[in-house]
Amino acid sequence: MASSLLLEGGLAALAFLLLAAYHLRLLRRVRRRPESTALGLADRVRDRWVEMVMTERRDILAVQTLRNWTMAATFLASTAMLIALGILSVAATSQRIVEVSRLLTFLEGATPRLTLVKLMVLAGVFLFAFFSFTLAIRYYNHAGYQLALPPDREPRLSPALVARGLNRGGLHYTLGMRAYYLAVPLALWLFGPELLLLAALLVLLALSRMDRP
Repeated sequence: MASSLLLEGGLAALAFLLLAAYHLRLLRRVRRRPESTALGLADRVRDRWVEMVMTERRDILAVQTLRNWTMAATFLASTAMLIALGILSVAATSQRIVEVSRLLTFLEGATPRLTLVKLMVLAGVFLFAFFSFTLAIRYYNHAGYQLALPPDREPRLSPALVARGLNRGGLHYTLGMRAYYLAVPLALWLFGPELLLLAALLVLLALSRMDRP
């Protein structure tokens, strides 16, 4: 039992360390060479898009684009909250925790307490996704009013200022999607730390391709 718990902690720590190291490296690249990453390039494209919309008064294009972004963020936020509440309902009932741990009896060291920890971590990730998407919706709503306002009505409302808020919404949307990606290895963690590490490596492989411009 002690050896299995030690293996569980070691593999889980390695998986989380790899995920954290990758995102720290990505953050440094975004700050130093933003155009070498998909995130930095997306920020630049949004800057140019806002400038075009406000200069050429493309109001219909702005409304349709922001509507699509808001609908997608709303759907993902609602889904994340439903999943988090479902996980919390299981975690809040000791009988269900025992049933879940019994389903994992083929795994050595699958105790109800450890299963509860895994479920709480998974629920926390989905709650983080919910708040990220709701913040993205907030920034998208603000951008909708700002883009529709004529420049002569509010001279201080420059395209750079509007783009900054829109990019913040894009950042929160990205964080919400990263939480969804992280939920995959965390869900497989219920079946063993080996699957957690394997899924984390596959997620990192997929992210390394997605983060390229």
